[in-house]
Amino acid sequence: MNVITTLAQLQKITYAFHPLPADVWEAFAEGWQPFSAKRKTLITAAGDTEKYLYFVAEGVQRAFYLTEEKEATLVFSYPYSFSGVMDSFLLQTPSKYYLETLTQSYFLRTTYAHINTLMLQYHAFETFIRKALSVTIAGVLERQIELQCFSAEQKFKTLLKRSPHVLQLIPHKYLASYLGLDATTFSKLLGSVRL
Repeated sequence: MNVITTLAQLQKITYAFHPLPADVWEAFAEGWQPFSAKRKTLITAAGDTEKYLYFVAEGVQRAFYLTEEKEATLVFSYPYSFSGVMDSFLLQTPSKYYLETLTQSYFLRTTYAHINTLMLQYHAFETFIRKALSVTIAGVLERQIELQCFSAEQKFKTLLKRSPHVLQLIPHKYLASYLGLDATTFSKLLGSVRL
């Protein structure tokens, strides 16, 4: 992982939400440290409080919810996106979810203390966080509509339109779980649906 390249990508993503003054960006950038994890590593377990915000440089991860009867994939992260169990991180409460790597993964990560200090110290940084969370909430609500109102085929087509590259990145059993479909239905859609 090239830290300088990854920081440049982090800056690009950050500025897409809200450009930061140079001094604020420098304060934000200095709090990130390299971190790596092997394939199928549990980064955060249910019951643990998320200590880090991650920025993915390489690899694929998923957050999932687990009961005795079922496992539900909630979200995927991959280059160049933020990762971590966000509600646990921001509220500093125990996670209800798990975060694991699906492949060997390389990240930059920063602590809650660093993010919280920047939010308290810089209005521009707090604005960036607010805008990023607003976009995230809009996406979560849109996904909720998809899960509750769309047919299996509509869910599949929406995924392919939004993120066609995931078919090559992510094992299909996890994509099926993400869509709320069983593996057989997902396989049939994979063979029959064309965009």
